[in-house]
Amino acid sequence: MSIEATPAPYAGLTPERVLAALDSVGWFGDGRLLAMNSYENRVYQVWLDEAAQSDHVALVIKFYRPERWTDAQIHEEHAFVRELAEHEVPVVAPLTLPDGGTVASFSGFRFAVYPRRGGRAPELEDLSTLEWIGRFIGRIHAVGGIARFSQRPAIDVESFGEEPRDYLLARGLVPADLAPAWSSTVAQALAGVRRCYERAGNIATLRLHGDCHAGNILWDRDGPHFVDFDDCRTGPAVQDLWMLLSGERAEMQHQLHTVLEGYERFCAFDPRELHLVEALRTLRLIHYCAWLARRWDDPAFPVAFPWFNTQRYWQDRILELREQIAAMDEPPLDIG
Repeated sequence: MSIEATPAPYAGLTPERVLAALDSVGWFGDGRLLAMNSYENRVYQVWLDEAAQSDHVALVIKFYRPERWTDAQIHEEHAFVRELAEHEVPVVAPLTLPDGGTVASFSGFRFAVYPRRGGRAPELEDLSTLEWIGRFIGRIHAVGGIARFSQRPAIDVESFGEEPRDYLLARGLVPADLAPAWSSTVAQALAGVRRCYERAGNIATLRLHGDCHAGNILWDRDGPHFVDFDDCRTGPAVQDLWMLLSGERAEMQHQLHTVLEGYERFCAFDPRELHLVEALRTLRLIHYCAWLARRWDDPAFPVAFPWFNTQRYWQDRILELREQIAAMDEPPLDIG
């Protein structure tokens, strides 16, 4: 049940090193840093020295988690975001560095630099906001369907369900007295996921944001803009829609209609994908457990998630998956 300790991935990323990394690509901070809310990577807002401000008072520098993505995968993420920006989709794209690229390395850390772009969280209970976000995602998907990823992975049963399950069991992270129940429940859940995919049939996939929840949408006076394409992957369009739905079935049905009203102005939606809503939710729940376990050597995680890997945690995950098993056997939402 213990997690093997390994060196903390960001142990050497001191404030001085953050500023030196920015200096190395031609922007000079004035010494002020603000750590931003990010667990996967390390992200800082850096105020620039007045003499070096040019078009920016402050910049955002993002240090990628070591060994998570290859250089080619990061470059493909950046190329997708810049392609969206070229099509006038409101996203925050990485800035061009002196060497003409978007990724640099300093003291063993890979990083990218972004313009500072503020905003507030969207009010998803406001249907006009949901419809606007639906239009926005439709525009992302219209561009996402133009080409294919060659380096970024896909969202599927193997990578989001089977591999995380095997990782957790192989390391004995589930308490011994709960491991049989958890393992059998995951097996039932993955069988339910496969049935959902069978009911959906041969559906199309495309380039996605991949982690399309309210925390990755910022709202300003011009409307929404998406940030953090770090999890962009190939998958079904509904992956970028289902996380906007919450509440009882009638509420989710109404929210879905509203989102699709905006979405389908720019991109057609295949209603067969609605068979995947609860399946994708189930895969995310399984994947999330292993995501936490893999990052436990990062000191930020035990502080932020103290309840992880406790007896109660795994008991709750078993109950959660049992609820999902039932949900996947219910009729899917419909588009009316």
